Amino acid sequence: MDQTTESTLLRIHIGEADRLDGVPLYRAIVERMMAEGLAGVTVLRGIEGFGASARVHAAHVLQLSDDLPIIIECVDTTDRIDAVIPVLDEMMDGGLITTERVAVRVRRGHR
Repeated sequence: MDQTTESTLLRIHIGEADRLDGVPLYRAIVERMMAEGLAGVTVLRGIEGFGASARVHAAHVLQLSDDLPIIIECVDTTDRIDAVIPVLDEMMDGGLITTERVAVRVRRGHR
């Protein structure tokens, strides 16, 4: 049976080279969001992109980058997402945080 609820999608854009206390920032964010009890987090590694610096970061064979784009996504209730944003603000020196309302349809198996 499908169950549809309205939730919030949190999307965080950072660079692979970003660090927090010597740890990759994406890993620190995942661990913190887990500690905060969020439903789940996915980290996506981009193959190319640019941000405020207008410098292209790419994973081409002849042009390797050590700072590829990283996107961290989380879908949870609006209250939980709103509560974690100040925590992210403290962890991040730069980057971009976006939120949007989403309809979540959970597909459960018949087992």
